[in-house]
Parts: sequence; structure tokens; C-alpha cells
Amino acid sequence: MTPSSPSASLARKRLADALISVGKGDRAALAEVYNLTSAKLFGICLRICGNREEAEDVVQEVYVKVWQRAGRFDPERASPITWLAAIARNSAIDRLRARPAAAAAPIDAAAMVADDRPAADAMIEDAQEQGRMRACLDALEARASSAIRAAFFGGLTYAELAKRDRVPLGTMKTWIRRGLLQLKACLGDG
Repeated sequence: MTPSSPSASLARKRLADALISVGKGDRAALAEVYNLTSAKLFGICLRICGNREEAEDVVQEVYVKVWQRAGRFDPERASPITWLAAIARNSAIDRLRARPAAAAAPIDAAAMVADDRPAADAMIEDAQEQGRMRACLDALEARASSAIRAAFFGGLTYAELAKRDRVPLGTMKTWIRRGLLQLKACLGDG
């Protein structure tokens, strides 16, 4: 396990301090907690609920619970984001459980359900395309391949990649741009 960066430690402490202040009834601290965490907690709720409007409602409930329960937060027992994520996760699951159960269709209706999986030939074609993509990515220079994989499959931003690889942002953008041009040429040749 790698030690956390100083900026991550400061952010964690800032959030923990804000939660402690919320526990003492500080409304401004609740606004700070919201600003620091709403995007992450919304993502958790959206992933569980699968519906944007419902996830927004759950997030609102989460911050009401945070206001009510912040006095119980103990930074010695859990990181602040873990504590908040648990509240969001549990609230979203509670919302799912509260949904009315869908009426079951008769067993005879099963024969009428369409198989929405792709046809075998489409699956083979997709596998071949994935193989071509992997081969073209493997043919790139290692740093460009790594950066493209991290950016497009791992979700890292160019700034995060530049920081990770300890290079200027412009250098990272150049590596990725050149790698994408080479990737385009490789895939176009197939």
C-alpha cells in the first residue's frame, strides 16, 4: 500500500474537520461537506438507483442524514469519505428496497421474450475488433500506450496522468495525441 499524498491527507483532514463542525450544528460546514463530496455521493447513488431523478432525491436525503448524524462521526474509526459513502450506499439501497415489486408475468410469457444478446457473428466480429485494438495499443511506444489506456479505459484526466508520470501537461497531451494518431493509422490499415 502506498502512503497517501500530502494533498490527499490535507483534503481528508479538511473534510473530517468540516464533518465535526457539522456535528456541532455549523451550517456553513455542511455546505463545505456538500461542495467537497456531492459529486462522488451522487455517483454512488446513481450507480445503485440507475435513475438520475431518484439518485438526486437520495443524495438530498443523504445530506439530511449527515446533518443529523455528523455528531457520531469519529475520524479515528473511519475516513470521512468512507463514512459518507456508506450513508449514501445504504440510503440508495433502502430506496431500491422501498420500490414496489413488479408483477410477475405468467410462465408462458417467457417464450415471447426476445433474446437481446448480439448474434454469434456480431460477437465474433467484436472480439476481432477488440483483438485489433489490443494489438495496435501494444504496438505503440510504452508511455503512449500506458497513457492512452489510463485516459480512455481508466478514466484518468491528462492532468492526473502528467502528475502520475511526472511530466509537464503539454508533454502528456503530445504523447497521447501522437499515440492516438498512430492508433488511428494502425486500426485503419486492418
